[in-house]
Amino acid sequence: MTAVEIAQPGGPEGLQVRARPVPIPGPGEVLIKVAAAGVNGPDLMQRRGFYPPPPGAPDIPGLEIAGVVVALGEGVRELATGERVCALVTGGGYAEYCVAAAPLCLPIPRGLSLIEAAALPETFFTVWTNVFDRGGLKAGERFLVHGGSGGIGTTAIQMAREFGALVFATAGGSEKCTFCERLGASPIDYKQEDFVDRIRILTAGQGVNLILDMIGGPYLQRNLNSLAPDGRLVLIAVQGGPKTDINLLPIFLKRLTITGSTLRPRSVAEKAAIAVALREKVWPRLEAGRVKPIVHAVFPLTEAAEAHRLMESGRHIGKIVLTVE
Repeated sequence: MTAVEIAQPGGPEGLQVRARPVPIPGPGEVLIKVAAAGVNGPDLMQRRGFYPPPPGAPDIPGLEIAGVVVALGEGVRELATGERVCALVTGGGYAEYCVAAAPLCLPIPRGLSLIEAAALPETFFTVWTNVFDRGGLKAGERFLVHGGSGGIGTTAIQMAREFGALVFATAGGSEKCTFCERLGASPIDYKQEDFVDRIRILTAGQGVNLILDMIGGPYLQRNLNSLAPDGRLVLIAVQGGPKTDINLLPIFLKRLTITGSTLRPRSVAEKAAIAVALREKVWPRLEAGRVKPIVHAVFPLTEAAEAHRLMESGRHIGKIVLTVE
């Protein structure tokens, strides 16, 4: 099969098209003929050499796919060959064929293409487990997501809005802020204004109940200052760096909670519980058109390096997807 491997850590030029053996599904797994694969931040980190695959995972990048089941591993009863699914995987998505754990395969929502479906798993699993499971977002609460125009951000805005939260989002520039507003968020242009001051004004000094952050160190103190009493901060990445000095007093005085998680190393059982929740609570909203994946650009698999260059440029809004012929 054709696959894209990381020939050497570093820039996008390190992604090379190679011939690889077709993987064989193990017990509880299925083999999927890939139609499309999503491109995500962890793929870029892996390419740079900063995010190695967990033990047992393929070295080929790609954490989400959509396609057709073509073979079943031992013990798989819930799926059949010929079914169209999207799946969360631990790697291997940038290829013509990919193995996925059967419990992490979800049906293609009615009305969505395989390209759109490939943009679902990584972001929707991430948002559900961090915003709703760990963050405990409830209807009527005030929610701030940083990077509102990215894959995670566009998903978080829509899901929080659908479940009754008042949503705020930071984004860079008027075009991205306008897009966030169309999705249902009050936008804050971080290039033009300080989000702490803006949140104070927009919430009449109350602050927000929950923040989803992928910037890390440089935003930590400002996030704490933006939270309401009993507020929660959920960290999912450190794009701005992992270290900073902070004043701890707001944590004590406002009874704040700071938590975080990564998705890729978690067990199949843990991720399967997220899949069950998504199918029950989010898939109907996708099929009704109330929530949708935002696909900015589509590249053929052989142009994965160009897809990475676009993502690194920050010019995109939503997701970037690779297609497999």
